[in-house]
Formats: sequence, structure tokens, C-alpha cells
Amino acid sequence: MLSVAKVQKRNSWRYYVRGVAFGDGRRPVGQSLKGALEKAGLPPGVWMGRGLAALGLAAGQTVTERQMELVFGQLRHPDADRIERELLDDGADPETARLATVLGQPVEEIERRKATPLFALDFTFRAQASLIVLWALGDDHTRRVIERAHERAIDTALRWLEDEVAETRWSSGRQRAKAPGLVVAAWRHFDNRDGFPLLHDHCLVLNRAQRPDGSWYALDTVRLFQNVVAAGTLYTLTMTTEVCEELGLATVPREVTPGLRPVMEIAGVDSELIDWSATRREQMAPVLERITDKYVKKHKRLPGERGRSGLGWWAAQDTRREKKNPKPLEQLRAWWRASAILRFGQAMVDGLLERCRAAGKAIRARVGPVVDTALAAVDVAAIVYTVRNAFARRHVLAEARRHLLETLRGRAFTRGLDDYIADAALSRHSRQLTVEQKGRRAPSPDRLTYTADFAWPHRWWIAGTDGKPPRESSRYERARVASLALQNAIRDARILSSTRDGAPAATASATARADDQNHDQAAPHAVDHPDRDAALTPAQQAAAVHVHQQAAMPEEYLEGRTTDPETWLYTPKNLARLAAFTAASEARSRIIADRPQPKQPAEEAADPARQQQHHTTQPDQGRGASPNH
Repeated sequence: MLSVAKVQKRNSWRYYVRGVAFGDGRRPVGQSLKGALEKAGLPPGVWMGRGLAALGLAAGQTVTERQMELVFGQLRHPDADRIERELLDDGADPETARLATVLGQPVEEIERRKATPLFALDFTFRAQASLIVLWALGDDHTRRVIERAHERAIDTALRWLEDEVAETRWSSGRQRAKAPGLVVAAWRHFDNRDGFPLLHDHCLVLNRAQRPDGSWYALDTVRLFQNVVAAGTLYTLTMTTEVCEELGLATVPREVTPGLRPVMEIAGVDSELIDWSATRREQMAPVLERITDKYVKKHKRLPGERGRSGLGWWAAQDTRREKKNPKPLEQLRAWWRASAILRFGQAMVDGLLERCRAAGKAIRARVGPVVDTALAAVDVAAIVYTVRNAFARRHVLAEARRHLLETLRGRAFTRGLDDYIADAALSRHSRQLTVEQKGRRAPSPDRLTYTADFAWPHRWWIAGTDGKPPRESSRYERARVASLALQNAIRDARILSSTRDGAPAATASATARADDQNHDQAAPHAVDHPDRDAALTPAQQAAAVHVHQQAAMPEEYLEGRTTDPETWLYTPKNLARLAAFTAASEARSRIIADRPQPKQPAEEAADPARQQQHHTTQPDQGRGASPNH
């Protein structure tokens, strides 16, 4: 997961220098950062990014307290003291010497425009809860594997941002150029404010980048914010894949919030252990429920995706605890292990990795390292269209990475497969909305807006549990229905084509895909089973792809209600729900029909025109279709 926060002029940068750099604790007054870190047994911050060479730094060097103050507190060169001293020795006046160390526009000029300077963006990378549990309670080898995967995934995400996203801007954003690299300071944290495990890194991305002419300008931070989700899915996909391949594990979907997208967690990690480590969610749940109820009473509707995010932020702020005294990792791991053993028993804690490997082995036995890119493109396009209606390439790319994580279940994939699926979804199943205007510069490909022409899935209601009222289906649930309906339509078309050509039904999709010019399984990005001696025939290969796609799909997506939008209601479970709703509606109709009707004046009863003029709406009109409608 990836979250972003601003580092601004006021006291925000001081918070990072004094707190975040000290393990998110409260550093003693008068104690240097280096001495405090050594005394607490915490790792120092390190420099990252391709933009370090322009500042005379190298990746992996330690971040000093003075460098933090100069770079992220004043937007100056990390070695500004030496540069300024040399210029003063050469006869330069103090103001000229100081301005020579400033990176880009001075802070004073920004403040004179009554604007708040943005010094940096805090990109916080953290793994899924199940990986954190394995990291906290596993042996030393497991811990090193997860930490190494965490570091490589962060490096991969930052490198993607440098290659595809980062741009400098000037002239109030009218002029832009590709940023050659980013300047990043990374700080490793091990726990949350409650002392429970939470492996995460704070990566402070400097809001400055150097152009080829040597001048420094601000980054296009709006563009960085827009691509946060795509970068976060790349981090999650990269880290999860490396850990699963290294330790022989696999992933399963875990529903955190009903109706929303499930989280792919490590198979075999007990939900009790996840809840044990996720203390913040337990603290936020009652507060979030209370402020959501206020939102509903005020707006007369449930909050949307952006509203839920804002309410979650307020719940997190309301339940945030005071800073703690940071402790070394060895001490924390001993405390975590003792806490887990006291709560769940030593057998459950000691057998965690073996249970995960056993569950992963079972999943890997039925899910091979193969992706049907034709179905993947349909799935990605249908979900993004249903959730967003209008979308850009970054939304499709993020969904393609989620699809790979959900379909491959932690298996390795060919590099570039996510881009290949995203491009296929845009070129085959999307329609461009952006229109180029004469006399203006053509927009770059990642700034184009698209939509699709799929059928919009109808809404339905899902019965409530634990006394809660029925809720409306979420956009993600409707997107799943639309996606799987389209995928099944493609499979049916392959079966019909195969039947017409005389091929056996067992290898339904094989011949159709062999004759299809858009047959993607033969594409260079597709992955075949490596454990087979002989090459598969097209029919065998397509049958294996079909079986794999069904095996990798979570069980809840294979129910009747999600395979065809025309017949999803007719599963036994949903028929029972529909019967209950119908009975309630009929009872309400009978109550209304049995009410005594008000007597009409004689002249109104005799005048049909006047009777039509005073016609009023029935009490239940507009509340949905009745059984006889």
C-alpha cells in the first residue's frame, strides 16, 4: 500500500526532522539525531533516487540532521554551508552567497505571493497485514526475505515514477519537461504508535528536480498524486510476488469492507493474527461508524469512494495516540512473539510459516503461471469503466496490476505484462474521449481520457447481516458482474467457433483462439507451464488457460450471480432474499390497500376532469417496482 502526505513550510518539516527521522517517536530535546538513533538502536535514513548526483550525493549514503534541515526545511543544497562559506571567502556578499545554494525559487518569493511552499511529498510504503505478521513472527530468514522484497519493491516503484511520471514545471505550469531523477530520503519504521508490528518506509520526495541546463524547478506534484494508486499497486505486486516465489507461498482474497475490493493476503495467515496486529482498524471502527452516520443524516445518502476516504482520514486523526519511545527491532520482535504466544498459543505461532507453505502449495498445484491476456484485457476494461465511466491510462494500468496479483496468486510473471494488458484494454475495448484542438499542443498519451461501450450493469440490493438493513451493491460488485459476463461471452464464442469447426467441446476455446488474429496466448508476454516436457498444442494450451483462469478466480466470483447479469438472481441464496423482499412489499401493499379511503365531495366525483386535476401520488409511488409492476 502507498499513501502520500505533504511536507510544507509551517511546522510540517520540523515534524519529520524531529519525529519521523527518530522512528516516529519523540526525540529528547538537545540530543543530536545521530546520537539518538544510535542510543535507541534505530536505522538511520538513507538517500535514494537518480537525482542525487546533481547534489554530490550517492544512493545509500546516510541522511544527516543538517542535510534534512537544509533540503527539506529550506529547499537548499545539502552541502550549502560549505558552498556559502567558500563564496564568502571569495568576496561575495552574504545574500548572494545564500541564494547560490537555493534549489529553484527561494522560499521567500513564494511566501510573498501569500502561498505556502511545498517542500516535499511523503510517500509511505507498507505491506499487507499478512506479510507484516509473517515478518514479525517468522524466523530470521523469513524476516530478511520480506525486508529485501520490501526494499526492492520500493526501488521499483520509485524507478517507475522517475521513468514514467516525474516532470518539472515552470511558468505557472504552462511549460513542462521530463525530470531526469528524484531526490529521496527514506526512513525505516518497524511499528505503529501502539507498539504492534507495522513495517513501513517514509520516502520524502523533494519537490525539486534539475533540468538538463542545470536549473532547478518544482515537480508537477499533481501528476505525482494522480499516479499514486498505480505506483502503490506496482509496489504491492512486486513485493508479494518476490516473497511468494522465495518462500513458496500464495495469496488469497480477504474481504475487509463488504462490497469493496478485497485485499490479496498470504494464504495460511490466520485472520486472528491479522486482527492482532491491525490495532488501528479496531480503534477507528467505532469512530468511523459514528461520523458515517452523521454524514448520512446530513446528506441523506451513503458516502462515495472519495467521501469514505475523507471520513477514514478523520477517524484516523481522532484516534491517533501520542508518540512513543522507539525501541530496537530485536526487542520489539521478542515482545511481539511473547504477546502472540500468550494470546494464541505457541503451536499456532511456531507453525505459522509451515501452514502458509502448505496452503501455498495447494494453491500453486491448481494455479499455473499463465495469464489469458485477452480475458485480462476485458476484465480490466470492464471494471475500470463500471467504477469510473471515464478513465485514463493510469487507472487501467493500476487495475491490470491488481488483475495479475489476483489471477497469478503470487506466481512470477514476465516483465512488462501489466503494460501489455493495459495497452490491449485501451486499444480493443475503450474509446478515446479527448479531442485534439487545432493550434494547441497535442496531449501526451497518459493525459488522454477514455470510456467504453459496455452495457451498464443494473443495481441490486444485498441482504444485511447482524441486524443491519439491506445495502445497495457497490460499484466494484457491479464491475465484477460486468467483467465476468464479458469473459464468459468470450468463452462461449470460443466454444461455438470450436464446435462449428468440429473440435471437441473439452478444448472449447482452443481452436477459436488459434484462428483469432488477436490471439494473445502466443504473445511474447504470455507464460506457459515450465514443468512440462513437450510443448502443448494450441488446443491443450487454451484448455489449460481456461482451467487456470477458473482456478485462480476467487470462489465467491464463481457463483451463479456473478457469471451472467441476466441470471444472477436465480441462485438459491438470492431467490430466498428476493422472496423475503417480495413478501415484505406485498404486506406493505395490503396494509395500504386496507386503509379507509377519504370520501370525495359529490361534485368532484361527478367531474372527472376536476378529479384528474387533484390526483395525488400514492404513498409508495417511486419506491421501486411492486411485484405486479
